[in-house]
Amino acid sequence: MKIVLAYSGGLDTSVLLSWIKEKYNNAEMIAFCADIGQEEELKGLEKKAMKTGASKLYIDNLQEEFARDFIYPMLRAGAIYEGQYFLGTSIARPLIAKRMIEIARAEKADAIAHGATGKGNDQVRFELTTAALAPELQIIAPWRDERFRKDFPGRQEMIDYCAAKKIPVQASAKKPYSMDRNLLHISYEAGILEDPWYDSYDLKNRDYFTTLSVLPEDAPDKPEFVELEFVKGDCVAVNGKKLLPLGVMRLLNKIGGKHGVGRVDMVENRFVGMKSRGVYETPGGAILHFAHRQMESLTMDREVMHQRDALIPKYAELVYNGFWYAPERLALQAYVEESQKNVTGTVRVKLYKGGIHVTGRKSPVSLYNPHIATMEADPTKAYNQDDATGFIRLNGLRLRVASAVHAPKKRKK
Repeated sequence: MKIVLAYSGGLDTSVLLSWIKEKYNNAEMIAFCADIGQEEELKGLEKKAMKTGASKLYIDNLQEEFARDFIYPMLRAGAIYEGQYFLGTSIARPLIAKRMIEIARAEKADAIAHGATGKGNDQVRFELTTAALAPELQIIAPWRDERFRKDFPGRQEMIDYCAAKKIPVQASAKKPYSMDRNLLHISYEAGILEDPWYDSYDLKNRDYFTTLSVLPEDAPDKPEFVELEFVKGDCVAVNGKKLLPLGVMRLLNKIGGKHGVGRVDMVENRFVGMKSRGVYETPGGAILHFAHRQMESLTMDREVMHQRDALIPKYAELVYNGFWYAPERLALQAYVEESQKNVTGTVRVKLYKGGIHVTGRKSPVSLYNPHIATMEADPTKAYNQDDATGFIRLNGLRLRVASAVHAPKKRKK
């Protein structure tokens, strides 16, 4: 049997590689590591994978594809889950799973394996992607295997296993939370964050949740202005410099992180049914989302915007739950692309102490007409204020009818 495993080289995936190989009759293990901007040291990973039992290791830099084909389409949709979460982890999983499937087919593998737990969303995201793109592949999820949970009830058992098997891992003290990082964000959950009363903004914990951004109190006392140029809903330049999506993300992460923007602490609803608490840093994504909305306000037709806004919660839910390759998400994306054809122009924002504020918008296809909107005389005579009388009367017709029907009847004396 040949199996492709999502692999990072850390304690968990090192144990997984060895354990799966052993339990599946000395299966051939192909390890895969996706570089999606996690900034981890990948040097020496191949040697470690080989010593752990892999026959081959793929390390693929997917950052440009991630920014271009996953982050940007989602930003065009304006998607935020439950009004707060920028979907940083959610949007990365379909890309990782897609590449695992491509490797599995190239290697003629029988299965793919992942280390997602049976309580989380990632197991669903990996496996729904596989269902959509390669239903013939078997999926191995050790955390849903009672044998695995019995062998490893805790972290110490994993450390002991590696020592016994001479698996080269550096077992460090367990952090008081778990982390997941990529080009769009970094997330923190579990451990000390399982208490929803715990203050993630406490200045005493500056070293805990400040990987991509500073706390607002530690941001510069002077604001910074940033100009973002959009073409058809995509940011193509920052401060006049043309950039590809990857370059935009990297630059805005740096600028936004310096000013402490894009920090979120929320309790969210997982797809499997439980609530969980997470802390997120999404500096670049928060700037792009805000500026994109400002660009839309100037260039998008009212009814198109309102219809798109009605679809945002569903779109975000589909991404969060792992339905990136489902036909309904693709159909919604088609509407999004049509809605973005005129979202072109420049937005200027001010970043200050964790806040993002708009300071200017302009577009060659702006629908804002100052001559019509002015409170002074309309030189174009495009709007006749007398017309509002009939407009209001017709819109109030149903209200007047209902009032007449339901008004309390006067008692006869």
